[in-house]
Amino acid sequence: MQVLVCRLIDRPLRPTMLKGFYHETQILSWVLSYDGLHSPDALSITAAGVAVALSEVPHSKIIVGVRVGLVGDKFVVNPTTKEMDDSELDLVLAGSDDAILMIEGYCNFLSEEKLIQAVKVGQVVFSSKPGREKIATLFLIPVCKVLPFPSTFDFVIEITEIKDAVRAICNEVEALVKKCGKPKMLDTIKLPPPELYKHVEEIVGEDLVKVLQIKNKIPRRKALTALEEKVQTILTEKGYVSKDETVGTTELVPDLFEDEDEDEEVVLDGEVDEGDVHIRPIPRKSIPLLYSEVDVKLVFKDVTSKFLRRRIVEGGKRSDGRYADGIRPINSSCGLLPRAHGSALFTRGETQALAVVTLGDKQMAQRIDNLVGDDDVKSFYLQYTFPPSSVGEVGRIGAPSRREIGHGTLAERALEPILPSEDKFPYTIRVESTITESNGSSSMASVCGGCLALQDAGVPIKCSIAGIAMGMVLDTEEFGGDGAPLILSDITGSEDASGDMDFKVAGNEDGVTAFQMDIKVGGITLPVMEKALLQAKDGRRCILAEMIKCSPPPTNRLSKYAPVIHIMKVSPEKINLIIGSGGKKVKSIIEETGVEAIETEDDGTVKITAKDLSCLEKSKAIISNLTMVPTVGDIYRNCEIKSIAPYGVFVEIAPGREGLCHISELSSNWLPKAEDAVKVGDRIDVKLIEVNDKGQLRLSHKALLPETNAENPPAKPDTGDSTKDVAASSKTDRSMPKKSVSVLKDGAAEEKIQHPKDTVGTQKAVSSSKGNTTEDTLLSQKKVKAIKRTGSPSKEVSPINKERTKKSTGKAVSSISKKDGSSLVDGEAKVG
Repeated sequence: MQVLVCRLIDRPLRPTMLKGFYHETQILSWVLSYDGLHSPDALSITAAGVAVALSEVPHSKIIVGVRVGLVGDKFVVNPTTKEMDDSELDLVLAGSDDAILMIEGYCNFLSEEKLIQAVKVGQVVFSSKPGREKIATLFLIPVCKVLPFPSTFDFVIEITEIKDAVRAICNEVEALVKKCGKPKMLDTIKLPPPELYKHVEEIVGEDLVKVLQIKNKIPRRKALTALEEKVQTILTEKGYVSKDETVGTTELVPDLFEDEDEDEEVVLDGEVDEGDVHIRPIPRKSIPLLYSEVDVKLVFKDVTSKFLRRRIVEGGKRSDGRYADGIRPINSSCGLLPRAHGSALFTRGETQALAVVTLGDKQMAQRIDNLVGDDDVKSFYLQYTFPPSSVGEVGRIGAPSRREIGHGTLAERALEPILPSEDKFPYTIRVESTITESNGSSSMASVCGGCLALQDAGVPIKCSIAGIAMGMVLDTEEFGGDGAPLILSDITGSEDASGDMDFKVAGNEDGVTAFQMDIKVGGITLPVMEKALLQAKDGRRCILAEMIKCSPPPTNRLSKYAPVIHIMKVSPEKINLIIGSGGKKVKSIIEETGVEAIETEDDGTVKITAKDLSCLEKSKAIISNLTMVPTVGDIYRNCEIKSIAPYGVFVEIAPGREGLCHISELSSNWLPKAEDAVKVGDRIDVKLIEVNDKGQLRLSHKALLPETNAENPPAKPDTGDSTKDVAASSKTDRSMPKKSVSVLKDGAAEEKIQHPKDTVGTQKAVSSSKGNTTEDTLLSQKKVKAIKRTGSPSKEVSPINKERTKKSTGKAVSSISKKDGSSLVDGEAKVG
């Protein structure tokens, strides 16, 4: 954030510095107080402009910064952070009382007409006539209260209320400078002698015309370097240039050098911000009537720019043969990197960007430091890399430079409006744009390549967008033109360095998503900007038409290597069941299922990230079972005993969901310890008998066991005629009322009493499962024989299994256990 604000301060101030002033100048801006409502970045531009005006630094204009938002149908000047949350436009303007020097803005497909209106609002603030008698004193410390900017006004209504806050500020600053300002260091300005321009043009004028017609960047740059050496050699042989530093009086003359301690890398043909090649004054001995080598270098650069501008205006064609509105050849392809989630290679002329998209979960989000101190994360971010090899140089690779951060942010904000919401696409999206070759407009190539890579990664974007860089030759009358500014589309690096404007615009056919303009002269007017915007719109249409021809085209589907993310909603009070004590439960689910991450929110949102669908489905099942709402009376079959405690056993009724079966609920008989009846790994049937306030489940196995009639006498020894005994018992019982329990699908038990006069009831024969022992069978036979021996009808027949499904026929239904532990009850499989 600090780097981006520093760029906002630097870009409008740089053109106001007088040419020939080579002293290093540093501006420091601190935020000493912040109210959390008024963003200090636009105010810092004004504070820096005031500081320069009061200092010894020679400059041409007083700079003021302002932010413009669009809330509803109204433009808001210097909106609060809350108003910016609802704004469709984030526009920062910087300029003087009569010109605009810098514009940077981001919007949600705002039309060119709306943008012009917004800029007019800012320009009115800059250029209105004085109308306020009183204005708060400006301090160099950025405090928003001192700026008397109006909060909101409608563009359609005549803006008479605001009457020029910024012009009034400029007037106050001018009065402050007259009272407290320091004398300007005008004597330190050293310009090359005018006659040196004539000498350089005479030596290489004709050669420059030919060299500037070379279309390719590298051969043209080599030819220009050779011409510069030729000028140095000829002027030295003629005695105009001397390397002797001991002759003459001592004075400050500029010497060209590259500061090795700076983060900025030096890149030719305008691929860096102005000022990256630093000129520091050093004590040297000047020789009368002689020129320094630095003067020759500066003059040769100026003459080259002059010839390039003349060729464009007079010849109507640029170095590569294009007309003013021409677009360089475009080629693009997707899927170059088979292992990446999405990739695209976008080439426009001699500028090429390799964009790679990586999808991840929330843990991959970028954390941002801010003034408020709250945790701020970005689920979408773009990282822009500009290696020295892209311009054929050798350089140090380290932390991202200011230029890389600024260009990456511009491309990121341009792509952001086309992304789906996190509810529809719950991924963290990272775009990495590496410039493999550069000759102008590499940030806009990142926009085009990033858009294609997003589609190749399967991100459901709203539409395709493209970016284009516009240039300008302001004074055409100097070269025989009609005086009207000449707008250039899709500028190259040399046109950027020699031109008067760098205007980057990104969007689709209908609107703009991001724009950034730097002016290298005194400023531009609104008609010039409007013309540039409309010409940029035509250029975007052309680029989008070429992007459709991408071969191979984007896949528009998720890569098999991309993680799978599923979002599910649970009851907020169930979140603790998923997390567990100290996060133990969620960690165990991750370990058991093999998913990469499980994220929970307080509103009941659960996000599961997995490598494949199988792991995802396992974790979904566990979480669903953990958060299900059990009902008392539900019966669970073939459940595994997970652990044994002195007071009972813990039974897993569903994956990840356990309940306690107390030792008193394990058997009809008294048990000294649970291990006497069961062991870990055994499977039993249980019934839910209680859910306490904490959501803990109490289960019973005894409720499903046969009920023993304590009043019956002991059974006599087995006679072997069990079949007759059962038949006799059945015959006796027909004369007595019968009670049957039927369990429905939802687990609820239904009890019915059948009288003898009713239709003959369903005879139920129950076969024991594999888990039943021989003792259980003998016990069942003894009960039947006991009934026969007494010769009296039984009060109630107690089945082995109380869960029965009601049948209207007299067919017997069996419960059959399978080898895999699942059971088929009443013709339906019950899988444990």
